[in-house]
Amino acid sequence: MNQSTVEKPALEREIEELEARYSSANPRSRVQLSMARRVLPGGNTRAALHYDPFPVFIESAEGARVIDVDGHSYVDFTNDLTAGFYGHSHPVILADIRSALDNGISFGGPHRYEEALAKAICSRFSSIERVRFCNSGTEANLVAMGLARAVTGRPLVLAFHGGYHGSFANYLGAETPLNVDKPRLRFARFNDEEDVRRVLEKDGAQTAAIIIEPMMGSGGGILADPTFLANLRVIADECGALLIFDEVQTARFSPGGLQDLVQVRTDLTTLGKSLGGGLTFGALGGRADLMDLLDPSLPGAIGHGGTFNNNVLTMIAGQVGLTKVATAEALHGANARGDRLRQSLFSAARARGLVLSIGAYGSILSLHFQPKAPCNPAEIATTPVQRKLFHLDMLLRGFYVQRRGTINLSLATTDEDCTAFTEAFVGFLDRYSAFLPGDNTRCKQGSHAL
Repeated sequence: MNQSTVEKPALEREIEELEARYSSANPRSRVQLSMARRVLPGGNTRAALHYDPFPVFIESAEGARVIDVDGHSYVDFTNDLTAGFYGHSHPVILADIRSALDNGISFGGPHRYEEALAKAICSRFSSIERVRFCNSGTEANLVAMGLARAVTGRPLVLAFHGGYHGSFANYLGAETPLNVDKPRLRFARFNDEEDVRRVLEKDGAQTAAIIIEPMMGSGGGILADPTFLANLRVIADECGALLIFDEVQTARFSPGGLQDLVQVRTDLTTLGKSLGGGLTFGALGGRADLMDLLDPSLPGAIGHGGTFNNNVLTMIAGQVGLTKVATAEALHGANARGDRLRQSLFSAARARGLVLSIGAYGSILSLHFQPKAPCNPAEIATTPVQRKLFHLDMLLRGFYVQRRGTINLSLATTDEDCTAFTEAFVGFLDRYSAFLPGDNTRCKQGSHAL
């Protein structure tokens, strides 16, 4: 049945019943949130982890599972919003961190582990000749935009509606008060070359950089068209701007990130999340002539500091993760597993006459209950209620997922985990099909192939 033919009270009753089941199953999480709110605004310090009626509180994590304070064990398909790509408590990474602890946690000076991680990154990303570390993807993106302005002497940066480059560069919706450089930003539609040219026709001479996620993460798991990305390279060169790829999430898709898959050479690349091996991490890399402007030994160097930029534990975890865990074979295997899961979920919806599009790429899947995969955030038609039904139902079935509908596999995720997830998804479809859109035409898998 199409959602438009269902009476609103029926949907409301389903939501109320689902929330009641969820609340009854998670009493300790509910109490923990109440206590946390006494000292933390909203009960935690990461807005992306909030959802109603309350989030489950995690007690421990290992491999492909997380366990909450009520003792429920979940197969993890959130994986710390892509940051946990190596799996929880990977034994190889843990062994090196434990060994490092005996030598000290904070050195306050340069060390060989810093160079080792930098060497690993430069050897994998063809566009990165030098790299500079920081504490998050947010920092990396802010430094990248600032460096572009300094290099070009231009004030403006072109970004994209619905993009997310961190908590101070959040372009998901209405203007965010915490955003920096608001007057010096211009925006175009994602995957729309004509709109990019329209914006730059007016402001191209003042534009220092074009910054883009080659696959929008928080904006809906929307993959950029390879031709669009290639044309951005041309457009940036035409107007004298730098091209910045935010690969904080997409670096996992190949040893050299998504940029190597689409064969677009960037001027600067920002990294974060999983490349820290599970610890706090950010990095900015790119052309040597650009990055060397941050070299403090050179005259007129641009200052860039940060107490924990070269945190020894992160440097070790990151280097071990890149060289011993995230091998080319492992990345290929995760992408292939994601593609198989994508096909299984799509087939389950199609068999029931339901509309489903699945975007993103490889080991990241983005589910949209709509006939056409969105090319930009404005085309997302899946409703918040549909997201809530899916999210809470899957949690009750033992799968830790995000409210936004993005599924993140880790290197610890198995074929058996994916099979179990598909079976749970089938149960969700069967229970709530009356509230999901149906169509007589074929479902759309979305643009996940390059």
